[in-house]
Amino acid sequence: MSGNEPDFEGMRLMAHVLTLHYEEGLQQAQIAAELGLSSAKVNRLIKQGRELGMVEITVHSPFQRQFDLERKLTQKWGLKNCLVVPAVTGSAETTLNQVGKGGARLLVEKIRDGDTIGLSGGKSLRALVENLSVDHAFEVNVVPMTGGVQGQHYTDVNHIATQLAEKLGGRATLIHAPLHADTTEERDLLMSVRSVHSVLDSARQADIAVVGIGSVTGPDATYFEAHPISEDERAKLIENGVRGEFLGHLINHDGSLADTELNARLVALPPEATARVPVTIGVASGPEKVAPIAAVLNGGYINALVVDERTAEAVLEKGVERA
Repeated sequence: MSGNEPDFEGMRLMAHVLTLHYEEGLQQAQIAAELGLSSAKVNRLIKQGRELGMVEITVHSPFQRQFDLERKLTQKWGLKNCLVVPAVTGSAETTLNQVGKGGARLLVEKIRDGDTIGLSGGKSLRALVENLSVDHAFEVNVVPMTGGVQGQHYTDVNHIATQLAEKLGGRATLIHAPLHADTTEERDLLMSVRSVHSVLDSARQADIAVVGIGSVTGPDATYFEAHPISEDERAKLIENGVRGEFLGHLINHDGSLADTELNARLVALPPEATARVPVTIGVASGPEKVAPIAAVLNGGYINALVVDERTAEAVLEKGVERA
């Protein structure tokens, strides 16, 4: 035994101190009083015991599964931020509400005065805004990244932008154009209108983006609620590789734009615009969002994700599709 290591009695005392501190929960001053030692000596024994490997700390957390999923998602797709929230069995609506709360919390953490916040519409964004609260006002400008969808007031991008700005104490700049034009010529005309392209130019320079991720399968597919097409047309899109919707654009499993004329009729920023935004938060929940989330992650369109644990697990297990 070297001169730097304690002898048998020293080791026994060290073990006693470590037991009192870590297993019985005594503070260092209490240990010093009980054993007749100085507080400095107790501190030194605890530190030395840890250095000698006599202490092994295991944290049993009810959130460990969520932490593990966050770590795996972050590592796989190089995310800057990832938040996995609990899923509520038998209630997709409550689970979405949990995701909305998480998204609201992450957004508030990132906002700074003077920021421009770009956003899309959708149910996830509505849940985020409904669950957002702040203790002081932010001087921010909220701008749509897409045109609006008529007949879907509560999930429309202009309504959500207005609600978000009011809750944050900032202002909203609205877009007066539909998301879907009837023809490419109409779309080009709309995009040339000064009031439209100025909004999208502002959104392109956003400091933060908050975006939903749309599904293309299932009866409640958000894309087809906004732009109805026949079942045969939907089936053909899936057969041709379409896996999700992002900023109104249909995308393939690798995140590339689908080869469809539907994408040429959109009044919206292209998906790659979000990749240049410093913080782009994707918010989504549910089994029908697994393939779309993976497609958006594969495309590198977001660098932050808020999702429930079941959806996160499915994205990791099944979400990456082979070309």
